[in-house]
Amino acid sequence: MEMNENSRRSFLKQIGAASALALTAANAEALPSSAIPPQAQQASPAPGQSSQAATRPARMAWWHQAKFGMFIHWGLYSVIGQHEWAKEVEGIPIPQYELLAKQFNPKPNAAREWARLAKRAGQKYMVMTTKHHEGFCHWDTTLTDYCAPKQGPGRDLVREFVDAARAEGLRVGFYYSLMDWHHPDGAICKTDEAARRRFVDYTHGLIRELMTNYGKIDVLWYDVSWPLTAAGWESERMNQMVFELQPDIIVNNRNGLEGDFATPEQRIQAADAGRAWETCMTLNDSWGFNRFDDAWKTPKTIVGNLATCARGGGNYLLNIGPEPDGSIPKESVTVLEAVGRWLETNGKAIYETERSSLEASVNAYYTRRGNTFYIHQQFWPGHTPAAEATGFFKPEAVIAIGGLKPKALAARLLKTGQSIPFTQDEFTFRLTELPLEAPDQPATVIEVECDGEPIIDHEAMRALWPRYRVGVS
Repeated sequence: MEMNENSRRSFLKQIGAASALALTAANAEALPSSAIPPQAQQASPAPGQSSQAATRPARMAWWHQAKFGMFIHWGLYSVIGQHEWAKEVEGIPIPQYELLAKQFNPKPNAAREWARLAKRAGQKYMVMTTKHHEGFCHWDTTLTDYCAPKQGPGRDLVREFVDAARAEGLRVGFYYSLMDWHHPDGAICKTDEAARRRFVDYTHGLIRELMTNYGKIDVLWYDVSWPLTAAGWESERMNQMVFELQPDIIVNNRNGLEGDFATPEQRIQAADAGRAWETCMTLNDSWGFNRFDDAWKTPKTIVGNLATCARGGGNYLLNIGPEPDGSIPKESVTVLEAVGRWLETNGKAIYETERSSLEASVNAYYTRRGNTFYIHQQFWPGHTPAAEATGFFKPEAVIAIGGLKPKALAARLLKTGQSIPFTQDEFTFRLTELPLEAPDQPATVIEVECDGEPIIDHEAMRALWPRYRVGVS
């Protein structure tokens, strides 16, 4: 991405620190060993690290089933309404930016609207920005006055978020940006050991508060580890503290450690088999509220992305950027409610599905659970009146899949439960007698039960396909 897209990744590219997000580069810009405390110099995992790996399957079981979550980017930048990177991109001086803290006056319990929308959208967990890069804390911290209770809001916004999510039966996640544009040591900590010590202690202290004051927390979502490495942040000690306070929590990989799951951003990229992953993505092109960003994704796009993530065994964390008062842009509501209505009927094809090698076709996506696979038909088949006039086509829709290897046993529409006739030979699986109009929107899902794990092997089919008249004059 180019810098004018104001994304986290573009920033990391600009400063050459993208490797800081990868475990393999954790020591690429390490401080001199003499400047790093002994616990930060450890090459081997911290004492709690092996137990974290051992408990991972149990801790992450709910997350693998959930598939779909809501990300919330909300802060002082929302008052500006020009993207969450406004301070950095526009070069706003800190004293001027601090004035926004007095103007930030959200309506009471705005998070209730977020949680109710997430529930309607079929999302199972929520992750809120407790502190973004701007350094403003949404909770009642004892470590800085630059926080919601002591500024314009006059109350603990994290508490409101936690209570709202729990009221709707949703899992609770905290986003926390390690990078901090406001703290006086936030940049010089890279080269000044005294500053690093102060800033790391401050950071660990804030995280300790978040892990202590709100009951059980399900997800800790670190972001942007600039300007320090995992060693400089003392990330192993950081995670050890987190797990001591929250034994059942899951953490991501953006404090320089492997974490429990990987976090591709604005792209869908499955991790290696056996590695959990979650794509985070915006509904338009901005994370924070941007009043003139009208590049809204359609429900069809969201449903397709959700199916693609599920097919790869990953989750989809979809962002909303509330307005300064906490209201949700109406476009976000419209899209998410449409997705939620679709999931009411078709959730079986998303939740609790497993990783598969069923690649998407031109017109459809595929997901799998055991020996059953789901065809997410995004573009309904049809034919022109001219084709029908040839007599070759009759007025019905047919969905054909080449190279389906296992034997199909049954097929039905998830929308209606109606059984669908089908034929199958060594080349093609055909669903027949389908209506000419799509039974569901934005995608029609067909459940197909097979006598083995579904595999679509175009290569095998291609080698066997008869090549009529080849070489015949």
